[in-house]
Amino acid sequence: MPTISTFLGIAIRMYYNEHAPPHFHIYYNEYLAEIRIDTFEIIAGNLPKRVLSLVIEWAIEHRTELFDNWHKSEQHLPLNSIAPLE
Repeated sequence: MPTISTFLGIAIRMYYNEHAPPHFHIYYNEYLAEIRIDTFEIIAGNLPKRVLSLVIEWAIEHRTELFDNWHKSEQHLPLNSIAPLE
């Protein structure tokens, strides 16, 4: 479970051999969620509203990098780290 970014106590991870649609995992304290890369919708779990808005802001800035990592994960290639939210 490679962690591809961390900021403000939020860990963003992406797994190998994942199911479609392309998505990433968010870990924040006791909260866990999965968010689609194309629509930024939560497909599993939940997050506090403030954390969700920060994650979406970050994901919008890094959508291309997220898709690149998704394609790498499908090929079992090392994932790139993505800059944290600034």
